[in-house]
Parts: sequence; C-alpha cells; structure tokens
Amino acid sequence: MNLHPQLIEKFGKKEFVVLPFEEYQALVALMEEYEDLKDLREAKKDERGEKSIPLKKVVTDLGI
Repeated sequence: MNLHPQLIEKFGKKEFVVLPFEEYQALVALMEEYEDLKDLREAKKDERGEKSIPLKKVVTDLGI
C-alpha cells in the first residue's frame, strides 16, 4: 500500500498526520482484517484438544 501522508507540526514537533480518505479507509479495513485474524487464531488456540463435529452431522442437525 502506498501512503501519501501530510504531516502537521505544532511548535516544531510533528503532531498530526492527514491521509487521503481512501488511504485511511484502506488502513481501517486492513486493521479490521488483522483483528479478525487475531480473534480467529485465539479461538482456534482455545479449542485445541476439543472434539470436532463432522460437517455431515452439522448439516443434518441444522436440516440443511
């Protein structure tokens, strides 16, 4: 991803960053994907050693 930040200084120190809106949206989407992946990995880790249910049984139980 190529970013085009504009820095705003206050008293000679970098204080704020302004991005084009599309770049901001892309960063937000990327962070959300990362959080989703992190949550999925945590859930998977929590389920280690648990007995799984075959897909066929789930489909039958749900009446799909």
